[in-house]
Amino acid sequence: MPDPFRFPVRVYYEDTDAGGVVYHANYLRFAERARTEFLRAAGIQQREMREADGFAFVVRRCNIDFRAPAFLDDALEVVTRITGVRGAALEAIQEVVREGETDPLVVLELVIAGVNGRGRPARLPQRVRDVVGGFVPA
Repeated sequence: MPDPFRFPVRVYYEDTDAGGVVYHANYLRFAERARTEFLRAAGIQQREMREADGFAFVVRRCNIDFRAPAFLDDALEVVTRITGVRGAALEAIQEVVREGETDPLVVLELVIAGVNGRGRPARLPQRVRDVVGGFVPA
């Protein structure tokens, strides 16, 4: 099984509230970018998948555990692990950690569903299942 995917994020002023703390909703943006780059690194281009297969991913469920704050100028990593692949969905855990540390600041547990061009549930294309399934622990 490949190592978890790590995506670096620098906290900019625009990511923070008036006190220099990362605004809670921005962790969702960080996680979305990391999932997109994970798929890209795995050889899955979302625009091509949408055009060729009429398929897209949407977040169906997200549980967020905010454990500690991140601050302006922090160097963070979003660590992405795929924990399950179902017919029409992926399950993932994403942790936001401060660079050089191991304790997560934020933990996101997600169900990412597949939809067709009309927004209806759709099975994951076989090539997506084949690639992403290789990241699921045995």
